[in-house]
Amino acid sequence: MAFLYTDSSSFLTFAAVRQTTRLFPKYKTYSYISSRRPYLVSISLSRKATRAPIQAMSMGKVKEVLPPVLDSNSEPPNLFDGTTRLYISYTCPYAQRVWIARNYKGLQDVIKLVPIDLQNRPAWYREKVYPANKVPSLEHNNEVKGESLELVKYIDSNFEGPSLLPDDTVKRVFAEEMLSYTDTLNTVMRNALSLEGDVTNEIVGPFDHLENVLSKFEDGPFFLGQFSLVDIAYAPFIERFYLLLLYVKNYDITIGRAKLKLWIQEMNKIDGYAQTRQDPQELIAGIKKRYMGK
Repeated sequence: MAFLYTDSSSFLTFAAVRQTTRLFPKYKTYSYISSRRPYLVSISLSRKATRAPIQAMSMGKVKEVLPPVLDSNSEPPNLFDGTTRLYISYTCPYAQRVWIARNYKGLQDVIKLVPIDLQNRPAWYREKVYPANKVPSLEHNNEVKGESLELVKYIDSNFEGPSLLPDDTVKRVFAEEMLSYTDTLNTVMRNALSLEGDVTNEIVGPFDHLENVLSKFEDGPFFLGQFSLVDIAYAPFIERFYLLLLYVKNYDITIGRAKLKLWIQEMNKIDGYAQTRQDPQELIAGIKKRYMGK
């Protein structure tokens, strides 16, 4: 077996990388962020791995250096000093939604990231920032708001950048339907992944539903045709479910679902999303613990 070494402490088998990269036919490398350090890791099918600072990330655009994670030993930032801050965890799919929206709208210099260690949270976060003690939260105009989908909408409405919702009334109504369905998908997946053995019967319905709704609008490959907050809502979860089902349950959600496969391919071309992607091994480990208790 040939191995592709991504850094000094992790590796992926050639077969695993080949399976993942088949969804990225235009690229010779598969890139992601390692949460252990602020680096972009690129895995090449030529067996050679490269590592580059995140400023030189994919698609030839300059990217920010990710700030270090704050834990119980960390001092708080200068709270409520007029700086807009997005409190996240690099591993949380709900926080990733808002992170994607912030990046897509080009707000890296406007909204500062403050990553929190969810396993060792600083006391000041609950006491002085967000009593719910969850991520994501947004500090803006001397207030702190929470809940991922509400924050995506808030950022879209209150900051400059490309709109995340179309003007079309039909699409806006459908967007709300699809946002509600994210809870259904997550519930089904959480229940299915708690089971031993084959889970095809449990999960085929929700993914067939996604395949069908991706055919509703013909002006693009996304849920509303063009990229929108609906895609942002689903991307972090489908990213996790795809990997977990593939490598743990040996089930590929894209087989027989051409629209969903295309959606994944097109999502990975969105730079604002690509900036938030994680090391696949770390991601699988995290979602095993979250959804399977392992």
